[in-house]
Amino acid sequence: MNHIKPSGTSALLTIAFRNIFRNKRRTGFCVIAVGTAVFFIVFYSSMIAGTINSIREVVRVFETGDIRIVSRQFEAESEYSPVQYPAAQGQSLNTVIAEIMAVPGVKAVFPRINTYASLMESSIKHAFIWGLKINEEIKLNNFNLTERNSGIIEGRYPSPGSNECAIGARLAEKAGLKIGDEIPLKTVSSQFSDKLWSPVVSGIFSFDYAKADGEVIIADYERLARLLVLNDETQQIIVYAENPDKLKKIVSEIEKITGEDNSVTEWNEQYWIVLMNMYQPFYFCLYLIFLIVACLLIINTVTMIIHERIKEIGMMGSLGMTRKEIVEVFFFESVFLSMAGASAGVIAGGILTGILSNFPLRWTSLTGESTFSAMPAANSIFLQFSLLDLAKSWCLGVVTASIFTLLSSLKSAFVRPVEALRR
Repeated sequence: MNHIKPSGTSALLTIAFRNIFRNKRRTGFCVIAVGTAVFFIVFYSSMIAGTINSIREVVRVFETGDIRIVSRQFEAESEYSPVQYPAAQGQSLNTVIAEIMAVPGVKAVFPRINTYASLMESSIKHAFIWGLKINEEIKLNNFNLTERNSGIIEGRYPSPGSNECAIGARLAEKAGLKIGDEIPLKTVSSQFSDKLWSPVVSGIFSFDYAKADGEVIIADYERLARLLVLNDETQQIIVYAENPDKLKKIVSEIEKITGEDNSVTEWNEQYWIVLMNMYQPFYFCLYLIFLIVACLLIINTVTMIIHERIKEIGMMGSLGMTRKEIVEVFFFESVFLSMAGASAGVIAGGILTGILSNFPLRWTSLTGESTFSAMPAANSIFLQFSLLDLAKSWCLGVVTASIFTLLSSLKSAFVRPVEALRR
């Protein structure tokens, strides 16, 4: 007796492809299940990427630049922001900056001072003073992280060498300050002496960053350095590179310039950046949970298909198909369902994230201000649209669903053709 067998894998694929149209309702449920899971993976991965990018941007713009240079004593007591431990101590600041600028790959170098201050005649008792060469820095960075501009909303930033300052919008509101008002404050110099100062408010800014808008006073760097008796030294040196992801060689050269008594760190060594990177495996596990729940429907569906098509399996066996070929038919059918669902999820998720990536998502309106006041993240984030992430989500959906449905497909191999035909 001659057996009729399908001619290779292409014939098995054809059979499996035709089978998915035999029950359109069942097929629709499977596609929707996998598509929904992949859609949420695309959306959440873009939201997490947007949050990480927001933290990265805050860290690079406001805290470390691409590379931060401080003394090791400052690093040990950084929570107090002391000004008593200058970076590259004993060296001329201008000389150090010039040498760093000469390092290949360096884009800009700025001295900075961050220190605490006590407000003398205000309901707000404490603030944080940033000594910046602000008019130079805003040429390089967008300080308002949502509007992508300098952040000034009223007045102007302090002029070089002037007795002026700019304050955050929320700080101005809480303290009842406006343009032209003086802010009597006290801070501590590098010689451990109290320094009284009354700068005039020249501008009000909004960076859409809770810590800055609610706590920060920006002063001209030169004026603050004189007040704190830093002379030809600085508390921190901030370096920006042409490529923020390739800093090893630059760090090595800077260490030679500044000496072993200084700490030279990259932006990705900052605490919150490291913490978010540590959470990546957790995000992956979360995505798998979405997929596994969706795969349960496909597993159940394939099991039902096998049960309903017992006689068909018996017919396949009697016509000469091996158990392996029968399993492959049901497995290919499951893969087609997974691919269709993953494609639908990726398309829907890609369209949504592509549109929303142009509009800020305000976290404070969803979770409250206190949630983000402790971490360096903007009040608004932008979803990150990435074709690579879409491809990864599609592959993750197809592979995971296919692996899980292979187990249910194997049940067809244990159906004996003779007994199947009797049912």
